[in-house]
Amino acid sequence: MSRTAPTNAVSQCGNNYSELARDVGEAANFATYFTGSPAAESTPHLYISALATWSQDTGLSRNWKSQFTRIPAFMHTKGSVDLPLMTVSGGAPITSVAFSSDGTRIVSGSYDKSVRVWDASTGVELKELKGHTGWVGSVAFSSDGTRIVSGSYDMSVRVWDASTGVELKVLKGHMSSVRSVAFSSDGTRIVSGSYDNSVRVWDASTGVELKKLKGRSVAFSSDGTRIVSGSSDNSVRVWDASTGVELKVLKGHTSWVNSVAFSSDGMRIVSGSNDNSVWVWDASTGVELKVLKGHTGSVNSVAFSSDGTRIVSGSDDNSVRVWDASTGVELKELKGHTSSVNSVAFSSDGTRIVSGSHDKSVRVWDASTGVELKELKGHTDYVRSVAFSSDGTRIVSGSHGGSVRVWDASTGVELKELKGHTILVYSVAFSSNGTRIVSGSADESVRVWDASTGVELKELKGHTDSVRSVAFSSDGTRILSGSDDKSVRVWDVSTGVELKELNGHIRSVKSVAFSGDGTRIVSGSSDMSVRVWDASTGVELKKLNGHIRSVRSVAFSSDGTRIVSGSDDNSVRVWDASTGVELKKLKGHTDWVRSVAFSSDGTRIVSGSHDKSVRVWDASTGVELKELKGHTGWVGSVAFSSDGTRVVSGSSDKSVRVWDVSTGVLSDVLIGDERFAWHLAGSNWIISSQEQNPLMWVPQEAGLCTPDNILMISQSGCARVYFHQSMIGVDWVHSYTLTHAQQAELVISGD
Repeated sequence: MSRTAPTNAVSQCGNNYSELARDVGEAANFATYFTGSPAAESTPHLYISALATWSQDTGLSRNWKSQFTRIPAFMHTKGSVDLPLMTVSGGAPITSVAFSSDGTRIVSGSYDKSVRVWDASTGVELKELKGHTGWVGSVAFSSDGTRIVSGSYDMSVRVWDASTGVELKVLKGHMSSVRSVAFSSDGTRIVSGSYDNSVRVWDASTGVELKKLKGRSVAFSSDGTRIVSGSSDNSVRVWDASTGVELKVLKGHTSWVNSVAFSSDGMRIVSGSNDNSVWVWDASTGVELKVLKGHTGSVNSVAFSSDGTRIVSGSDDNSVRVWDASTGVELKELKGHTSSVNSVAFSSDGTRIVSGSHDKSVRVWDASTGVELKELKGHTDYVRSVAFSSDGTRIVSGSHGGSVRVWDASTGVELKELKGHTILVYSVAFSSNGTRIVSGSADESVRVWDASTGVELKELKGHTDSVRSVAFSSDGTRILSGSDDKSVRVWDVSTGVELKELNGHIRSVKSVAFSGDGTRIVSGSSDMSVRVWDASTGVELKKLNGHIRSVRSVAFSSDGTRIVSGSDDNSVRVWDASTGVELKKLKGHTDWVRSVAFSSDGTRIVSGSHDKSVRVWDASTGVELKELKGHTGWVGSVAFSSDGTRVVSGSSDKSVRVWDVSTGVLSDVLIGDERFAWHLAGSNWIISSQEQNPLMWVPQEAGLCTPDNILMISQSGCARVYFHQSMIGVDWVHSYTLTHAQQAELVISGD
């Protein structure tokens, strides 16, 4: 190519430099995304596949993908999903992050007492600054990027040379942990806020303390004339930085204020609080302009973009959210962190966001607003219980937030929301004919619903504590319930009358079930026992001992000959229902077993656990047949479809998932092409099931559904990948398709 080619390329754009700048910016973002992924250290066919997961829907991206037509097809149910450009592991929980003003470096503070400097493009660690003897709670660059300031739980503020890592000053005076630090824009002063409820202003050169104010979280205005502080007294205060005079007290938050910041023009203040909200204030008058609601946990960090049009916030709900600063509308929710987000910041040009989390990672995100995403309905809280209708066409779920929802089992579309419970729904079930639903709740009630209309038919009252488990008899005439009040109760479905109260357990009853013929009842309890009862007389027939911790779930096989139980001792046990003898102990789960069920033919058992896995077992041999991975939170409920081909699971990750368990072979829905049957390795590499070779790497944040996971009902959505038209392995060179112009040029040149 001639030396003038780049100039010509720019001139051909005419005056539309903004479009060129956008394309260059996207190319730079993709370079960051690529170099930060494991695929960059692999072979050509694997690093080309990184383009498949690049989610930006722009002209440049579409043009790239049009020429790489034979890479794996990657799609998300939301149409698009925000993936971090880069994820850096810090080795310990990250408490604070910040960009240098030129955007080339990131500084982070951590629980491991270190301050680290990273290359913002590659994620390479440039420096580790050692000196603090306690957690580092806050870090910041000076505006010229030559110095770093850090505040620590060792009660000190330290100033560092950002290039050499040499410690320049130790500022002492705080009597408790330092929560927040910042430079003035001219670099001459440092402000720090501490759990001693003081804000101190220091001379950055000499280390002399200039002023002592009140507060915990702190920031300078860009002109250096004012300081804003947030406090444990729920207030935001504005101070004159020279005199220390208090100018304003901004009241509105109902809990501690964890983070504060000025807009670059000094006209507005943003604050984040333990009350889960973000507030925007007029900095001159103290008037509240906006309250931004959406976070479901404490807001730990807030910041304005440099142009003042956007706000970013990080929360204990594990999310990073981007807001329109004028309207208060939520523009983006950036998901991927698996623990509290402690710190967030914009790059100075506003194109990127950096976040630091308790999950020990620092993540860099594209801050552009992107394409409007498809709205997905789903639970907004933990899913505690799930069940199939007997015909397999519907799923019912109950959540931590008190809602009961009915879903189409094929499409995931929400059919009904059943409202009435006022708090956590522990258990749900369909009647065998699918016309009714029963639910049990922490509000101490059992409720019966019309499954078609969603109308509440009965409220069964009698329990004096949370109802942990409910079930219908197979003929639909009776309901069974178990409660934290230690009792098992039997109810008449038509009248709502209590027929029996079964007493014997000495602690909470976690799970109950009828035998298929309705003559017996099984119950599991925190007293570590499984008990079998005569359903007519209420007499206790058997007490099955063996578990060494709470029994969370029990079920009969359909023929009534066996009982399965799951326990906090991490085991699944199979019992002879007549003799009470333990037949099998199924080991594999690494944490509490929260739910168990038999397949209708009795040949398999499914279990869900606190270890986030769903496992399928051979009921006769006790051999583990499948481990179904995908949930990112504990699995609280599992069930088979009546034909045994599917399993449904509900999780604390707020999703309901449906899995294909019809065969022991993973299928990629590839129309019989077995070359690309795959599974997902722990490192998020897709591995071919046949040859055990890596096919491509997918970011964890994409929420990839494995081939078994045929449906996921979640507000987060999920991603799917298809290989059947891709050229990978030795054929990778054919993944590229020449344009017509390139083909013509080859013909002309004779190549």
